[in-house]
Amino acid sequence: MATTRRNLLQGLGAATASTMIAPASPLAAWSRGGQQPTEDDYFDGTAVDHGVEYRSTNMALIPREYRPQITREIIDPEPGRLVIDSRDHFLYLTRADGTSIRYAVGVGREGFQWFGSAQVMRKAVWPTWTPPVEMVKRNPDIASGTMKGGATNPMGPRALYLYRDGRDLLYRIHGTLEPWTIGSDVSSGCIRLLPEDLIDLYDRVPTGAQVLVMKHLA
Repeated sequence: MATTRRNLLQGLGAATASTMIAPASPLAAWSRGGQQPTEDDYFDGTAVDHGVEYRSTNMALIPREYRPQITREIIDPEPGRLVIDSRDHFLYLTRADGTSIRYAVGVGREGFQWFGSAQVMRKAVWPTWTPPVEMVKRNPDIASGTMKGGATNPMGPRALYLYRDGRDLLYRIHGTLEPWTIGSDVSSGCIRLLPEDLIDLYDRVPTGAQVLVMKHLA
């Protein structure tokens, strides 16, 4: 596969330039392409947390390419950043050795997608969930008020809270009770992962990590 280089600022497009807040250091070119992952690059997809076991959630529903794997599709001059490719539904955690861990995600549906930079400023285990008033109005079946964390909470076992310039964007990277929605445009703007993938990611990402949400990387 030929390697394509592009500047991420250009990839965001003029329509989203006004919402883009660049990281402290300049964005450099990234490289997409590289070797296909091998069997050894796959994680086993199992996690046990607070007595709840997530074991390759409904593996039959998840295409093989959506399992977490090590790739060389992105080379980041600032490793440790989270990069979301909204069109292809992948989240990349970039690493210093030139590889990335790639996770499949669900992203915002039409009218609810957003693009630009953010920062992980808070992390939570078994987070609570308070549906926004607008969401309750759109879907009366959703109960208002705060739902405590737990195995039936739509946020899943973990959450990464996204901020920009110290302001909570109200978007999260969190889990899902609907594994079949991974790989689709389905949320109200949050980034969804399978619970077992989220637990793996959560343990690798520190508070302060940079996040970049893009329409497409290629």
